[in-house]
Amino acid sequence: MNMMAKAFLIATCSFVFQVQADNLLIRGATVHTMGPNGTLESTDVLVEDGNIRRIGHDLNHPGDDYKIIEASGRILTPGFFAGVTTIGVGEVSGVEESMDGSIDMPSMRPEFDVVPAYNPHSSLVPVARIEGYSFTMLGTSPNGTIIGGQGRIVSLDGGYESFAGDHVLFVSIGGNAASLAGGSPAAQWMLLEQAVDEASNPTASNEPGLLTRNGRQVLAQYAEGGTVIFSVNRASDILQTINFADEFGLRAVISGGAEAWMVADHLAEADVPVLLNPLQNLPSSFDALGSRLDNAALLHAAGVTIAINGAGSHNARKQRQMAGNAVSYGLPHATGLAALTTNPAKIFGVQDQQGSIERGKPANLVLWSGDPLEVTSVAELVVINGQLMEMKSRQTELRDRYLPENPEMPRAYIKPQFK
Repeated sequence: MNMMAKAFLIATCSFVFQVQADNLLIRGATVHTMGPNGTLESTDVLVEDGNIRRIGHDLNHPGDDYKIIEASGRILTPGFFAGVTTIGVGEVSGVEESMDGSIDMPSMRPEFDVVPAYNPHSSLVPVARIEGYSFTMLGTSPNGTIIGGQGRIVSLDGGYESFAGDHVLFVSIGGNAASLAGGSPAAQWMLLEQAVDEASNPTASNEPGLLTRNGRQVLAQYAEGGTVIFSVNRASDILQTINFADEFGLRAVISGGAEAWMVADHLAEADVPVLLNPLQNLPSSFDALGSRLDNAALLHAAGVTIAINGAGSHNARKQRQMAGNAVSYGLPHATGLAALTTNPAKIFGVQDQQGSIERGKPANLVLWSGDPLEVTSVAELVVINGQLMEMKSRQTELRDRYLPENPEMPRAYIKPQFK
């Protein structure tokens, strides 16, 4: 065997090892299944070949090739939702060539798909997952037009093809996006209606228009019931979004929703979910004058499905802190957990893979040191798609490299130990 063949074999074997699922038995956990079984005390969870095989009490020892984790009553939850982010498609916001979540083009390009740019080796992937996050929605942002393009759910297991669910389309509405539509929010709806009208005849040759031929075909697919995430905050714009989606057959999801509580009954009646930041409490813009900290609680009370969003790509770990704040302002604790697990999974159609701990589903599990909605708790074990994740990231490696070995010495005497 020549050297090139040996190198290929080693690389192939290494890759197989990295993606191979682990066999695990987690014993004696307080399991928040986030499913029909509710919360189970002193319960075991058996993971085989990447899936949850059994959930019960005092499960038999499966064999020597299984890893045994003694939970000792600690909380076990499904993996959390990191929100709409650019994890894997953006590294440093100040370095343009490292940001792949938008395109700078003057015409609407709904056909722009950020998924091919996803890099599972991005430093942001392990940073998020060791904090208990197993999936995110790859988002796009407008940069020239109000239609930002398409994204998709991805599992944070480090795989190249870890995508799930259908694509979603991103649209920005309101004052922050007015400059992308001639300066007026009213013009945004005019342009969107024209774009949908063009999409209704995707083979027409009257180009140039707002859309390319491919763009018409893509937008036409969303008009057949596809999911469109509207970034919108003002109550009147939210109502307009509901009406627009109903008229053109779109499945709307509100992102932002600072004033969503004002129209909660309309959102509930239209079955439009909201991705919101529960920390939004200041009138940061004219679109968010009605911001309040109990927004999530009011929406939930009205029957609106909510999910936590907005911590950002580099601070996804704060999603659970945001949920905890919502709980402190009246959201039920169970709903706070659901807003990080089952709700986003259902909103994006990946509930068969994420969001709950149920027999037969892929194992996406997090073992916590305490209540996961408390900032003092940490993720102690993370399993994504049956793989036991290494609790290491660039941040932990920097910590371990520069943390002094003898912190009792005065600062001038402490020298980092390089390895």
